[in-house]
Amino acid sequence: MAAAMAAVSSLHLSSSFLARPSISLTRSTFCRPLRSSTLPIHRIASEFNITFAPKKPPSTPKPPSPSDSDASPSPGRPKFGPEDPDTGPFFIPWIVRDEKGNLTMQSQPPARYLAALAETKPTPKKNKSGKVVQKTAPKAKVSLPTAEPKYSKAARRYYNENFRTPPQRLSKVLAAAGVASRRSSEELIFEGRVTVNGKPCNTPQTKVDPGRDVIYVNGNRLPKKLPPKVYFALNKPKGYICSFGENETKSVICLFKDYLKSWDKRNPGQPKPRLFTVGRLDVATTGLIIVTNDGDFAQALSHPSSNLSKEYIATIDGTVSKKQLITLSEGTVVEGVHCTPDYVELLPKQPDISRARLRIVVHEGRNHEVRELVKNAGLTLHSLKRTRIGGYRLPSDLGLGTHVELKQSDLKALGWLGRVKEAAD
Repeated sequence: MAAAMAAVSSLHLSSSFLARPSISLTRSTFCRPLRSSTLPIHRIASEFNITFAPKKPPSTPKPPSPSDSDASPSPGRPKFGPEDPDTGPFFIPWIVRDEKGNLTMQSQPPARYLAALAETKPTPKKNKSGKVVQKTAPKAKVSLPTAEPKYSKAARRYYNENFRTPPQRLSKVLAAAGVASRRSSEELIFEGRVTVNGKPCNTPQTKVDPGRDVIYVNGNRLPKKLPPKVYFALNKPKGYICSFGENETKSVICLFKDYLKSWDKRNPGQPKPRLFTVGRLDVATTGLIIVTNDGDFAQALSHPSSNLSKEYIATIDGTVSKKQLITLSEGTVVEGVHCTPDYVELLPKQPDISRARLRIVVHEGRNHEVRELVKNAGLTLHSLKRTRIGGYRLPSDLGLGTHVELKQSDLKALGWLGRVKEAAD
């Protein structure tokens, strides 16, 4: 111990430490343990007389210049640590024994200590079973396309019980399924040719659900799914009637044969719709007529409460006088009710049309109403064509005998919001 103290007291510091006044550090202030890679640490009870840099006089800070930052420290004044503005450079001493056995002090750890730290390997982590856990690079997450979630049976059951279409009358279900018209379906029910859940049903007002109830008509099972609702605008040609029957060869529904033949290809697994017209047009009348399989839609459009205006173009043989126009605008009696047109206009003549034409707008839509108005005015009707129903006008490029499927905007123009609301929900 005495030899170690003698070596420390006789330690010769560099000129950079002795050039400044010394600061005596006692054991209470210099409390860091001495580290050595070659010798064990000894407790030294005596005081050390080690000098450090004194306090710097206050001076104006000088901005660093590139030359100062790049310049290396002088060999006589090694930089031992970060500089404190009050006490100067902070020095962490390392006391080691050199190859000759003498104790020396240096500012950097010995090279052997740094090499030993570099060669030290971290202790591998082990799991609960004692196996070494090897760290692997995290795998890149691959985003796979996720399928749409399927609803559980409980969710489907809850939907069917609370939000499903409520049961409907048996005659209406048969008509919607395409069995026959509603009146013909009632006749089938009265004749006992319809069974519900294995029992004959003679009441057309019976509430049924084709998705739950087993319905047979003439021994044939009614499909569980009803056909989807379809809506068409047809440019009716002359000579076709609006009724549909087994013996009717010139019905407007016959113009949809190609559409119904390709139904299974376009709508696999769905029953064919039974089409019918909304209202009627005379055999000799041409123009716009709506064809659908939605009974509620047809009832709403054809009912007088809908107050839908209908526009016709009447071609007249001969000339039209002012007196005849006044008589026409005053109206006439049709089916015991006085009917007055909403609008009457004599259209200007065109070079390719020699006959006079009248635009007549009505809203009641009684049977032969326009023909009776023209006849009462003393005019001879050559041809009659319907061009508009409500806010929907017959497309100019739609040829005779052809049809076009109505869009939601067209249904809205007709005053029907049922399908638009269903699409929004």
